[in-house]
Amino acid sequence: MTAVADRITGLVGALRAHGVRIGTGESVDAARAVEALGLADRELLREGLAATLLHGPGQRTLFDSVFDLYFPRGVGGPREAPGDRESLRDRLAEALAADDRALMGRLAAEAVDGLGGYGSSPGSDGWSAYQTLDRLRPQTLLARVRADVRGREGSGAGFADRLLDDEIRGRIEEFRRMVGAEARRRVAERRGRDEIARRGVRPTADRVDFLFADRDQLTELRRAVAPLARKLATRLAARRRRAARGAIDLRRTLRSSLSTGGVPMRPVLRRRRPVRPELVLLCDVSGSVSGFSDFTMLLVQALHDQFGKVRVFAFVNRLDEVTGLLDHGRADPDGLSARIRAEATLTGWHGSSDYGVALGEFAERYGGAVGPRTTVFVLGDARTNMSDPNLPAVREIARQARRVYWLNPEPRDRWGTGDSAAPAYADLVEMHECRTARQLSTLVAHLLPV
Repeated sequence: MTAVADRITGLVGALRAHGVRIGTGESVDAARAVEALGLADRELLREGLAATLLHGPGQRTLFDSVFDLYFPRGVGGPREAPGDRESLRDRLAEALAADDRALMGRLAAEAVDGLGGYGSSPGSDGWSAYQTLDRLRPQTLLARVRADVRGREGSGAGFADRLLDDEIRGRIEEFRRMVGAEARRRVAERRGRDEIARRGVRPTADRVDFLFADRDQLTELRRAVAPLARKLATRLAARRRRAARGAIDLRRTLRSSLSTGGVPMRPVLRRRRPVRPELVLLCDVSGSVSGFSDFTMLLVQALHDQFGKVRVFAFVNRLDEVTGLLDHGRADPDGLSARIRAEATLTGWHGSSDYGVALGEFAERYGGAVGPRTTVFVLGDARTNMSDPNLPAVREIARQARRVYWLNPEPRDRWGTGDSAAPAYADLVEMHECRTARQLSTLVAHLLPV
């Protein structure tokens, strides 16, 4: 039982290291779930622990990866010697056609053992999911599996065939996840579960650097915009209620205290006039920075009811207003980036980012968008491709605005390296490192005006 307790403790510790909030009570509930469910049915145990430890569906992928390390399907290699590549592909096609998850799991273990091994030194990891999948190429089995399923069910081509293709792709993706879990398990046996759980498990989307997020992670982030916006709106409303109470009016408080012998029993507050602030976003949408800008634009659009006015501008080396395009983006958030590039003028005679030209164009053409009630957010890595950063334009924007904040998705230790003008801009406006969605939500809740 001590070994099981150690596994539960390790599982909880790994989830906490990845940002999942788990208290002592939830850990105790997890231990009780293991005691009640037992270890015989692994999938039942998985669901029981997930129910006691997780707070939302966005944490499930992370949990499954960590669970597979601390409660693995097996130990060591497969009992049977793996077959050759073509034999594995044939059996995998049959398993995919029958949707036999148990067989797919066994084939994943065989594939990793037979195709994923590398390195002979004790210090090498020894197993690679990427190498396994690259050699096995399960995605090329789609046509064969489709023909097999249609032969079994007697279905014809057409719309139903397209639905079948989507279902088969889902099965192939599930097999790919099984291969990844098996490779991590084999590596963990060599290097230790705790280290692999900390370094080898894909983090939740809100903890992935915007600059390194892949397409699936960015899609997951866009789906998280609505619930995150609701949470931030609640925080902003609470801040607004506190701010509306106002500060103590010392003169009126002392005057009212004359009736109580000079003791200020009832402080008089200087009430604030409820005026909603205005917000302007200047977003670099070039290269890898575009994912960061897209997510922030969608988030601010979802919060637009919190402000008197919101205007959004995108740029690469030319700047154009895209406020109207965000309404379309709310219906199709995944297509926002393509829509902006298709309908906005963002580049001139070259395609590289040029902050100096873009910021100068904003100050010249859209200076009227900034006033004493306006907070400006600049989103970008401040890399100018060795062009003029146009600091006077930034000074002009800062002079007109209530506040200017710069959110930089690059690590702070890279500011000022190469063509980065971040230190020069940071001398003029307040610059913050903003690498993940978690950092962004914290900064938005703290910096947005009320």
